[in-house]
Amino acid sequence: MLEHLMRSGQKVADGDRLGKTIIFAKNHAHAQFISDRFDKNYPHFKGEFARVIDFQVEYVQSLIDAFSAVSKTPHIAISVDMLDTGIDIPEVVNLVFFKMVRSKTKFWQMVGRGTRLRPDLFGPGRPKKYFYIFDYCQNLEFFSQNPDTTSGAAGESLSERLFASRVELLAELDKCGSTGGELRKEVAERLRQEVEQMNVNNFIVRPKRKLVEKYAEAKAWETLGIDEKNELVGDVAGLPSELVDEDQEAKQFDLLILRLQLGLLRHEKSFSRWSTDVKEIAGALEEKASIPMVRAELELIIEVQTDDFWQDITASMLENVRKRLRSLVKFVDKTKRQNIYTDFTDLMGEEREIELPGFGAGHDLDRYRDKTHQFLRDNENDPAIHKLRWNEPLNKEDIDALEKILIKAGAGTPDDLSKVRSSGELGLFVRSIRPSWG
Repeated sequence: MLEHLMRSGQKVADGDRLGKTIIFAKNHAHAQFISDRFDKNYPHFKGEFARVIDFQVEYVQSLIDAFSAVSKTPHIAISVDMLDTGIDIPEVVNLVFFKMVRSKTKFWQMVGRGTRLRPDLFGPGRPKKYFYIFDYCQNLEFFSQNPDTTSGAAGESLSERLFASRVELLAELDKCGSTGGELRKEVAERLRQEVEQMNVNNFIVRPKRKLVEKYAEAKAWETLGIDEKNELVGDVAGLPSELVDEDQEAKQFDLLILRLQLGLLRHEKSFSRWSTDVKEIAGALEEKASIPMVRAELELIIEVQTDDFWQDITASMLENVRKRLRSLVKFVDKTKRQNIYTDFTDLMGEEREIELPGFGAGHDLDRYRDKTHQFLRDNENDPAIHKLRWNEPLNKEDIDALEKILIKAGAGTPDDLSKVRSSGELGLFVRSIRPSWG
């Protein structure tokens, strides 16, 4: 039952964690046995992830309060009567009937524990719309109910995608003859440690024990052929590991950098799209320069936004960006990093560039703002720009000089400046995009 639940139950945290779950147990001994079996298979979660909640447990109300919080443990409540009725926890997405119920009224009250709606439970704009019932004791048949059924969650978790992408990166590095490179060593060791921390006594890991023991050894990672790659991606990725990283935003950034590294090594056109995402994240981080952790990496954050940084970029340079910025991504305002959640494989045609007549890049106000921002930084010693830096008043001559400077440097055209003037004064516009000088 636990294996089926952990594989097929609804997940949260980008597919990395089982959503709030109530297991309806027969009695206290039964509930304690379920808890013991869970802890046996997930020792790194022992005593936290799954907890017995009944009248024999001390501080039971504190446990219920913690269970009611989406990110707090426990995530599995093994209940004996206490959570059957009268508890309103919208985060519950899995109900497990592991006892027979013969009262129709009570049965529907128990089902009602999953009917509460919850906005944004699975991410921004992804509310709870339904819940799963796992009935191991034929209660649905007894009450002649035949609700819509599902085979369970189908999407790959974030951790599974990260594991598979790292294996793909190793394969690409091997193709480039980088088997002895520092980046390859680091990625291989990270994967080996993740496999090493897979508990072979876990009911999900146990059927793959031979492969887990094989790839827990460093020698197995020296070279990866097509067979090894298929084993790792098809059979090992997605197995539960005790090497846990709870920073979801950091892991999403890891995946973005992995896509960039793969796009670079494979010469894919998607590289440009992913690099733009990294520039936007860096730009949003620059606005958080007042945070000491961000300020410590400000030089890199600014450099990542320049075109020069990307001219001769390497996979190792991208790895350096990942290491130094991954823990800072959480500081970016949520509205400025709208995540796209998908549970399917994107199918895209060949990428083509199409130029629309009369619609040049200079008419994109956001791109113009970025170009001007960089130009001001590069020419901060010009008298007019110097006034901007020190927040001194700008007179008409300064405004005219700024206009000429921008046009001469190619940072804007007369049409660009006309667009700016139509919405306000040039001086106010330039002040609004000036760099964050110290």
